Parts: sequence; C-alpha cells; structure tokens
Amino acid sequence: MEIQVIDNNVEKAIRVLKRKLQQEGLFREMKQRKFYEKPSVKRKRKEKEAQRRLRKKLRLIKKV
Repeated sequence: MEIQVIDNNVEKAIRVLKRKLQQEGLFREMKQRKFYEKPSVKRKRKEKEAQRRLRKKLRLIKKV
C-alpha cells in the first residue's frame, strides 16, 4: 500500500491511510488478535459475520 503526500499535506495523507486500513479491516483484526479466542467462539463469530454479510448483500439486491 502506498500513500502519496501532496503539497506537504501530511494530515490528509494520514486520514487517507487510516481510511484504507479501516476498509481492509486491519484495526478489527488487531483487536481480535489481542487476546486468545477459543475455536468454538471463533467459529460462532465467523458464522455471525457470514450471516451479517449475507443480510447486507440481500439488502443491497432489494434496493436495485
């Protein structure tokens, strides 16, 4: 990943970097890896996330 600083505007470059990292899910993954997660809890979390993604996809399809 590369962020370009234009006209010495470092603050804007930092905002762009944070937004890209947020979209990639880096902060969420760091938070999850902070503590050990039991395999059963991990499996349930992944199932919930899949359900959430499916609901979002269906919601987007209904709008079109």
